[in-house]
Amino acid sequence: MFIDVINADKVYKTGEIEFKALSNASFNMEKGQIGVILGPSGSGKSTLLNIIGGIDRASSGKITVDGMDIAKLDDNGLTSYRRECVGFIFQFYNLVPNLTVYENVEVCSNISKNPLDINEILDAVGMKEMKNRFPRELSGGQQQRVSIARALVKKPKLLLCDEPTGALDYSTSKDILRLVSDVNKRFETTVIIITHNGAIANMAHRVIRLRSGEIVENRHNTNVLAAEGIEW
Repeated sequence: MFIDVINADKVYKTGEIEFKALSNASFNMEKGQIGVILGPSGSGKSTLLNIIGGIDRASSGKITVDGMDIAKLDDNGLTSYRRECVGFIFQFYNLVPNLTVYENVEVCSNISKNPLDINEILDAVGMKEMKNRFPRELSGGQQQRVSIARALVKKPKLLLCDEPTGALDYSTSKDILRLVSDVNKRFETTVIIITHNGAIANMAHRVIRLRSGEIVENRHNTNVLAAEGIEW
């Protein structure tokens, strides 16, 4: 398995008070699949995504990505893992406002050992003609396309998407989902999307549903729909 999460727990402590954000979570995914993690706010889906992405650490359990047990990595090891193996797409884009489209992507290209060509990536996400524009000159959907290009230029093994359509309208959301699906197929990138929108699960091979930090549904989707076929 490309991703194997076994009995992952996450406990946050404030003084003597403990809060268990994740409890005994286990699931796996094969390379090149799309996974969707569903759940309302506070269900633990962002915690699980951050642990897989090396942003946070599990309190206990085993998390293996492409044969690497990231739970055993020290801080420097996690930094290298995030830089070399993982691409992140966030709900609110996080573009650098005083850098152009090209320069925003170039920032990630410069920290990669084997980056893809920036112009080719911008062309793949439909933003090559706007490479000299600044974020303030772009729509929300265009900014999200740039954030996808920024994540992809590193040629990551794993693409993690945190509510990538949460700030977008219906039509633009479908365009972004279609683009993520195209990335999955074109680059054979393993993708995990977290969302509260259950309809998005229809485009995933693996569907995980969380409630109060526990996985209450873990299923393989045998009828994967194209992004354009999703309705909500």
